[in-house]
Amino acid sequence: MVTSRWTAAPDRTVSPRRRGAVLERAILDAALEQLSTVGWKGLTMEGVAAGAQTGKAAVYRRWPSKEDLVADALVSGLPRVEKAPDLGSVREDLLTLCRQVRRIMYSRPGLALRSVIHECDHMQVERFEGVIVGTVVEPTVKLLREVITRGIERGEVRSDAANGYVFDAIPAMMMYRSKMCASEWSDQDLEEMIDQLMLPLLRPYET
Repeated sequence: MVTSRWTAAPDRTVSPRRRGAVLERAILDAALEQLSTVGWKGLTMEGVAAGAQTGKAAVYRRWPSKEDLVADALVSGLPRVEKAPDLGSVREDLLTLCRQVRRIMYSRPGLALRSVIHECDHMQVERFEGVIVGTVVEPTVKLLREVITRGIERGEVRSDAANGYVFDAIPAMMMYRSKMCASEWSDQDLEEMIDQLMLPLLRPYET
């Protein structure tokens, strides 16, 4: 029996080389995954590169530091609440908005953000202040303003309650309790915050 010295090479599926936006998205997703699993302190550029199935040089070409990479990953990955609830009462609108914010906080990007807030030192937190304010605090305050303004128009809320201190109350409470008290913000917690803090703060003065 004669055997040919030429044998067919085994079939191999070669993944196309990723470039541009596709590779960048893979790197950002890998960064979010690392943050949500091993946290800020455990995240490394090498680990992100491995998670994205690319080389470390490809990561450093785009993001010269861990801080730069994480900032972009958070901005691109955090979900948004695009529209303020309008359910006919300020209580239900506030509760619904708080539940939407809670879903963001416990999404994968939200967990990544929490790891940054909890683990970074003072100087590092300053680096992410713009990210936190621009992607979480300011959008939430904007929607709270809409909810409270509608409450004023319906007569549920006094007119002078539309001010920055009131708008800051819910984001400040949720961020503080999450960081300092490790609060998971159950439905009962949210209802108590609305009923015991926000509604007394908003209700019209007695005449």
